[in-house]
Amino acid sequence: MPNATLRSELSEFFMETQRAHHRAYFDVDGFDLEWPIWYADYMQARLNGLIHTICTRSELVYLLVMVEKERLGQPPDTPWADYYADFFVERYGPMRGHMPAEPASPSEENSQP
Repeated sequence: MPNATLRSELSEFFMETQRAHHRAYFDVDGFDLEWPIWYADYMQARLNGLIHTICTRSELVYLLVMVEKERLGQPPDTPWADYYADFFVERYGPMRGHMPAEPASPSEENSQP
């Protein structure tokens, strides 16, 4: 799937997630200070399928907080869902299907070549 297609699918998925979140928090007009946790729960399985990697729920919460902090520094007319999609395509588009290497164990880090 080309990055433009992935970007479009991600952007729509973020908008779908926003609508679902707003329905879940209808009584408070969508207000939820812990929204990244809700989004991560809602999105995890499908997002992992779209970006062909495995993000834990805690990693996804971290990424959602990070992208939102970055987005707040952008011009106010930047569509948030497109910005989020670009963020994920930038990080996972070229790596599709490739898991990052497992971190070295402490004993491997301290060994001499």
